Amino acid sequence: MLDSDTCHRARLSRDPRFDGQFFTAVRTTGIYCRPVCPATPPHERNVAYFSSAVEAAHAGYRPCLRCRPDSAPGSPAWKGVDTTLERALQLIDEGALQNASLGRLSERLGISDRYLRQLFQKRFGVSPKTYALYQQCLFAKQLLHQTNLPVTDVVYASGFQSIRRFNDCFKTQIGLNPSQLRRQSKPDGNELTLQLAYRPPYAWQTLQGFLAKRLIDGLEWIGDDYYGRSFTWRKAKGHFTATHDPHRHRFLVALEIDDLTAMKSVVYNIRRMLDLDADTRRIEAHLAQAIPGLPLIEGLRLPGIWSQFEAGIRAILGQQVSIVAARRLVQTLVDQLGEPLDDLSSAQRRRFPEPARIAASDLAFLKMPGTRRETLQRLAQWHLDHEDTRDANQWLALKGIGQWTVDYARMRGASHPDIWLGGDLGVKKALGELGSADPAAASPWRSYLTFQLWNR
Repeated sequence: MLDSDTCHRARLSRDPRFDGQFFTAVRTTGIYCRPVCPATPPHERNVAYFSSAVEAAHAGYRPCLRCRPDSAPGSPAWKGVDTTLERALQLIDEGALQNASLGRLSERLGISDRYLRQLFQKRFGVSPKTYALYQQCLFAKQLLHQTNLPVTDVVYASGFQSIRRFNDCFKTQIGLNPSQLRRQSKPDGNELTLQLAYRPPYAWQTLQGFLAKRLIDGLEWIGDDYYGRSFTWRKAKGHFTATHDPHRHRFLVALEIDDLTAMKSVVYNIRRMLDLDADTRRIEAHLAQAIPGLPLIEGLRLPGIWSQFEAGIRAILGQQVSIVAARRLVQTLVDQLGEPLDDLSSAQRRRFPEPARIAASDLAFLKMPGTRRETLQRLAQWHLDHEDTRDANQWLALKGIGQWTVDYARMRGASHPDIWLGGDLGVKKALGELGSADPAAASPWRSYLTFQLWNR
């Protein structure tokens, strides 16, 4: 948690760099706000500061209808909290408690459900279920504010199983009936266009250039101010286009999805791909101190890939070849095995091949050594056999997969912030020009150091 003096200055200046890092609760109104709230700032004696929305809600405050705390960037995962808790929050954001029990989540984390409850109680003052429920309500609030989706669809998109349960929870958690909130908001345009905020600065041109060099036609599309792609998420399928709005520090994301129950976790993954929750100001200050003389690109983000599986396949196809050659191989794989989109208006668009299709193919159409094709098949089969396992380090047991491939997949497919690709030739050369710099000093943000060096 930031100190109160910093929070005081940030809210008075409405500094968007602090958006989502803390929330201001006003004792006289019972409302909590983002630092960028346009309302007249309350007197300092009437406010309290909280590091998360769920803490403010647990203290009895309801979210502001003007600044909409549900739209704030997420608090970064690198603020020193327990790594098990970080993983738990990620899985909950992806919907782990919507379709499974707390015991199942604890089992995936390798801890007891009692210990997991203790972690949440210590950090947020609430149970994991309460945290998950409030996040569902905030996402529902975002959909009610920003889309024209019927309330019934909002119910299922936010992870509730019944309208009655949704209404009861929403009124308890948010302090309003869903129908009241819908009447107060006037969403317009595409009914599935969401506003995803970030903390400035954001080096969009650098990110756009990186993605453009590796763009796979049909799977992805890109322009001066937008990036989009098709996707498969468990049983859900769809596509999105994210348009950059630098003046309001946000992306407008037009989303089409065939299973509303997956929407919350899909939106979370889009945020991860675009690295919208990073506190680049803090990261770059650390890198500047750790690596003296390093010229920094302000607002640099980690360019994500939709999944670790896709990132792993791309990494294998890119072994010992140029970026152009790797892109050509990925393009061939998508053209041959990618499933066409169902949307008739997107006849030329395809999804990235599922593990089953890669595992069942001889991949003879790929102009590469047979041993590397076999590595692709092994990775695909491993994913079929371990659908619920996300630890890419286990790939090291597969013949043909080394540490670089695993690290690349974790960095781009899971957006791990502390991956150091020291074996990469470009990274080695750029680091060598800095003299005796020690990359270990850049931890826990060595992924950002890697991309800073790649973009020199």
